[in-house]
Amino acid sequence: MTVMNTQKIIAALATLRETKPLVVNITNYVVMNNTANALLALGASPIMAHSQQEMAEMMSFSGALVINIGTLDSVWTPRMHFAVEQANVNNKVVVLDPVGCGASQLRTQTARHIADAANKLIIRGNASEIIALAGENAQSKGVDALDSSDAALGAARYVAQEYQCNVVISGETDYVVTLDTQYQLNNGHAMMPFVTGMGCTHTALIGAFAAIGDDTGVAATAILGVAGEIAAEQSAGPGSLQMNLLDALYQLDEETLTRRLKFSVNA
Repeated sequence: MTVMNTQKIIAALATLRETKPLVVNITNYVVMNNTANALLALGASPIMAHSQQEMAEMMSFSGALVINIGTLDSVWTPRMHFAVEQANVNNKVVVLDPVGCGASQLRTQTARHIADAANKLIIRGNASEIIALAGENAQSKGVDALDSSDAALGAARYVAQEYQCNVVISGETDYVVTLDTQYQLNNGHAMMPFVTGMGCTHTALIGAFAAIGDDTGVAATAILGVAGEIAAEQSAGPGSLQMNLLDALYQLDEETLTRRLKFSVNA
């Protein structure tokens, strides 16, 4: 696997903006607008497609599939499974956000079934969700993490092996765990968790970069962290942060990434 570095992240962003990949999102009601706007601001092309009747066609020409189980129910679950089947048929990456995994048996079992079904998979969750996905006890309160991202590293390594996938842990420190490499990213801001769906936005951006070849999740994690940092510096609180984040994603350039990006690699 190619090890990501700053120059590869910058090149990935340039490719994304040039090619404007289509990303199919089966995501929750709470964040549809947020994630669609973030994808557009970055330069990708989002479609929030939930109908099983069009999913085979959608996956034939899209770049990646994002599945977010935040507002899970008996109607959505079969659609998600069918979408994963179509992603597999078309050799597309599935990005899974196991929202609230560990908070209920339904969420935990659904997340595991989707992870098991996907041939090409990236999982993005908070520490508690990743720990629960691995089958360990996690501290969670609804969909919010009470575990630190450091505490989830062992679980992330297990999940990566179990599902032959890459795992992104969101938190004060972000980690990306692949089968042979671990990345630590130290951008972002303490205000970001006060905006609903920030993790969901992270997942959607991972889908955009997966569509143009970064199946690690590193580029999206780095770029959201830097953009969030910039946005927070210009914001009085979470309301303006949400608006300023879109502007920061839209304006992000090579010089800013080179100057601000803080990450390390343990290959």
